[in-house]
Amino acid sequence: MTAGEWKLLFLVVLLAAGVRLFRLSKPNSVVFDEVHFGKFASKYIKTQYFVDVHPPLAKLLITLAAFVFGYDGQFDFKDIGKIYEHVPYVAMRMVPATLGVATVPLAYLTLRALDCRATTALLATLFITFENGLVTQSRHILLDSPLIFFTALTIFLWCGFWNEDKHAPFTTSWWTWLTLTGLSLGAVVSCKWVGLFTIATVGVSTVHQLWNLLGDLRVPPRLFVRHFMARAICLIVIPLVFYMAMFQIHFLILENSGDVTLRHVNTQGGYLHSHVHTYPGGSKQQQITLYPHRDSNNDWRIFNASDDSGAFDWTSEPLSYITSGTRIKLLHLTTEKRLHSHDVRPPVSDVDFQNEVSAYGMPGFAGDANDDWYVEIEHGDRRDKESSKRLRTLRTVFRLRHALTGCYLFSHKVKLPEWGYEQQEVTCNKNAVRANSLWYIETSVHPNQPVDAEKVNYKLPGFFAKFLELQQVMWTTNAGLTDRHTYDSRPDAWPRLRRGINFWVKDHRQIYLIGNPMVWWLSTFAVVAYAAIRGFLILRAQRGYRDFDNTKVVKYDSLCGFLFIGWSLHYFPFFLMARQLFLHHYFPALYFAVLLSCAAFDLVTSTLRPRVRLQIAAALAVLAIWHFAHFSPLAYGNPWTKSKCVSAKWLKTWDFSCNDFLDDYSQYNTIGLAPRESQIPVAHTTVGRLDPNGNLNQLHVDPVAKAHHDGGEAGDAETTGIWRRVKSKDKKEKRRRSSRQRRRRKKLALLPAGSGVAAPIVGGTSAEAKKEEKKEEPVKEKDAGTEKEQAKDEDAKTRRRSRSQQRKVQQIHQLPKLGRKPTLRRSPSLLGRSVRRRWRQSWQRRSCSPVRRDDDEDNQNNPDMLSIRNHDIGIAFL
Repeated sequence: MTAGEWKLLFLVVLLAAGVRLFRLSKPNSVVFDEVHFGKFASKYIKTQYFVDVHPPLAKLLITLAAFVFGYDGQFDFKDIGKIYEHVPYVAMRMVPATLGVATVPLAYLTLRALDCRATTALLATLFITFENGLVTQSRHILLDSPLIFFTALTIFLWCGFWNEDKHAPFTTSWWTWLTLTGLSLGAVVSCKWVGLFTIATVGVSTVHQLWNLLGDLRVPPRLFVRHFMARAICLIVIPLVFYMAMFQIHFLILENSGDVTLRHVNTQGGYLHSHVHTYPGGSKQQQITLYPHRDSNNDWRIFNASDDSGAFDWTSEPLSYITSGTRIKLLHLTTEKRLHSHDVRPPVSDVDFQNEVSAYGMPGFAGDANDDWYVEIEHGDRRDKESSKRLRTLRTVFRLRHALTGCYLFSHKVKLPEWGYEQQEVTCNKNAVRANSLWYIETSVHPNQPVDAEKVNYKLPGFFAKFLELQQVMWTTNAGLTDRHTYDSRPDAWPRLRRGINFWVKDHRQIYLIGNPMVWWLSTFAVVAYAAIRGFLILRAQRGYRDFDNTKVVKYDSLCGFLFIGWSLHYFPFFLMARQLFLHHYFPALYFAVLLSCAAFDLVTSTLRPRVRLQIAAALAVLAIWHFAHFSPLAYGNPWTKSKCVSAKWLKTWDFSCNDFLDDYSQYNTIGLAPRESQIPVAHTTVGRLDPNGNLNQLHVDPVAKAHHDGGEAGDAETTGIWRRVKSKDKKEKRRRSSRQRRRRKKLALLPAGSGVAAPIVGGTSAEAKKEEKKEEPVKEKDAGTEKEQAKDEDAKTRRRSRSQQRKVQQIHQLPKLGRKPTLRRSPSLLGRSVRRRWRQSWQRRSCSPVRRDDDEDNQNNPDMLSIRNHDIGIAFL
C-alpha cells in the first residue's frame, strides 16, 4: 500500500467514526438486548454468578469500560425504555461502536490482501460504513459488533498468512501471521458460538492448502508434517486455550453465589414445589410445579404409607431408612396437603398417558390411596455404596411410582401459563422418559438425628469440571430458546431483507434494525451471480472448454470462491437450528457478501480505464449513501414524519410502525414542554346517515366526525385519514351502483313487452300495476278472449327463453346489497292493504331503506327501474 492509500484510509476511518458515534448518547434509555447484556455487566461488577448462552469475551470488554468509568452495578436494566441513572452507558456503548469503526479499515485491508484494486477496496469500506444494520447494531450494548470485528480481523490475518505462505514458509513473519490468526479465532468464538462458523471457514481453506501441498511433489513428507503440525497448533490449540482462558477469567470474577440453584435432574426446572393457588380446570386442586429458587414452599415431609393405623408419631419413633420399594406419602409443610395424583388430565399436557398431580387434603385428614407413592432407587454414587441401597441426600437418584395408577412423577420443559406463574409443569406419566422422572433429595432434616450425623455437600468442582458443565448448560439453554418472538425471522428471509427488528420506541421516535437495501440486495445478487457463473464454468469444463487455463479466471475464482464459502458457512447452518433467530444473525454472512460484491465489481471493471472505474464506484457509493440517509431516522432514533415513513415502506413485510411518528417536524419541538394528546385513535364509533341537506343526522354527533364532515380541521390527522377513506369508499360504491343502474336500464330497454318479469316494488305496490290497473279493467270487459290469447302467446315466449336469459333477467331486478329489499314475485294485490302498510312502515324505520327519489326524471319515466337512495354512513374515531 502507498502512502496515499494510508491517508485515504485514515479519512475513511474518520468518516466511519462520525457515522457510528453520532448522537451515541441518544436514546438515554435501555434499548433492545441492552436489557440482558447491561444486566450481565452489573453482575460482573457485583461478582454475582450468572449463566448466559454466550461466551464471556464481549461481555467482559463492555464490563471493563463500565468499571473504568465508575459504574457500581446497581442499575437493573429491567425494561426497554427505562431511563439510565448513574450508568456510564455511553462508555459501554463506545466498545461496540469502536469495534464497528475498526471493521471498516479491515475490509479495505482484506480486499487489498486478496489483490483487489484500491478503488474496489474503497468501495467496500463505504458499503460497510453506510450499512444501516451494521450501524444500528454497533451503537448499543450488544455483542454482534465485537463478533463481526473479530470475524473481519480473522479473515484479514488469514489472508496475510496466505500471502506469506506463498513466498517463504516458517519465517518469523509466517509464524506471526499464523499465531495471530489463531488468537483471533479464539476471540471470535469467545464472543459468540457463531464464531465456530469462522473457524470452519479458515478450516476449509487450511484443508485446501494442505491438499495442494500434498500434491506438490517438491514438498517432502517431513516438510508436509511440519506444515500440518504448525497449523494444528496455531489454529486448534491456541484458539482452544484462548477460549478456556476467557472462562477462567469469568469464574475468577464471579466468586459469589447468585440466582442459579440446583434444579430437576434432567430439565434443570427446579425444586418440587407447591403453593396455595389451584388449577383453573381439571380437579381445581392445589398446584404442583417445579420452582427454580430456594423457598419454604419446596419443603416436604416423608411419611410411611404402609402404616394405616394413624397412631404413628414421627417425632418420637426411631428413625428408619427408606429403601427401594418403600411406600410413602409426601406432606407439603406449608399448606399441609399431600402429593396426590388421580385419573384426571393435566391442564397443559392434556394426553391420555399423563395424569394431573396436585396437593390434596387438609389438616387432620388422613388422606387416601391416591396419596401413596413407591420409591424406586435408580442408582447411587459410586463413592457411597449405601446410596444404592437406601435414600441418601445428594447421592441417591430415585423415581416415585404412583401406587394406584402406576404412573411416575414426571416433569418436562413445558411451562404453565400465567395462572401457574410460568413455572414448570409436573405430571404423573405412564410412559415417562426415564431421564425426566428422576429425582434426588438435596437437604434432609430430622429432630432425632444425632449430633454427629454424617453430612454431605456438593463436590467442589475444579476448572475443567466447571468449564465442561457450563458448556453443557449453555448448549442446552441455547437449544431451548424455541419460543416465537414478535420480530424473529427465518434464514430464507435474510438475504432478501424481508423484515427487521424493532429495538426501541419512545417519544414518537423509533429505532428499527433494517439494512441498507442497496448494499443488501446488491450483495445478495453477487452471491447468486457467482454461484450461477461458477456452475456454468463447471459445465463448460465438462464439455472440454479450458476456461480455467486463464490466469484471470483462476485468480477471481479463487478470490470469490473463498468469500462465497465464508458466506455459505455463516449462513446455511442456521437452517438446521430450531431456536429463535433474528436478522442480526445474518451480519457475519453479510460481511462476506459485501466483500464478494466488491470482488465481482473488481472483475467486471477490470477492462475499464481507472477513471471510468472510479466514476462507476462513485455512483454506487452515492446510491449507498442516499439509501443510508433515507433510512437513517430508524438507525439513530431521529424525528421522522408519518408521510416519509409510509413512503419508505418499500416492502409490505417491513413492520416498523409509522403511527409512532408525528405528522410534522415542528411538532417534535413541543415534546416535553406540554402534554400532548395521543395520536392513536380510541375505538369509539358513531353510525348515522345524512339528511336531505347533507348534514349528519343522529341523536349524538361526535364533534370530530362533524368537523371532518363539514370540512373543518378538528381532530387528529389519523382520524382525518380514516374519515376520508370512508368517504372515498362511499363515492366508489355510488359510482359502481350508478353504472350498474345504467346497464340495467339498457338491458330493460332491449326486453320485449310483457316479458312476464315481476316488476319491482316501491312502497309495497308494483310500479307497473299502478299504471296498468285502471287501463286493464275496461279491456277485460270488452274482450276477455283477446287477453287470454295474448297471455298464451306471452307464456309461450317465456318458455322458449333459455335458462341463461332468465337468470340475466332476474339479476337485472336484483337490488344493490346495501339496504336491499326483497322483490315480491307475486302481484301486490295478493297482499292486504293494511299488511302492506305495516310492512312498509317497519322497513322504512331501518337505517338504510329503499325510497323513491322523485326528482330523478329517468326513474319517473321508467317505472321498471327502482331508485335507491343510499344513506351515507359516517364513522368517526375519537
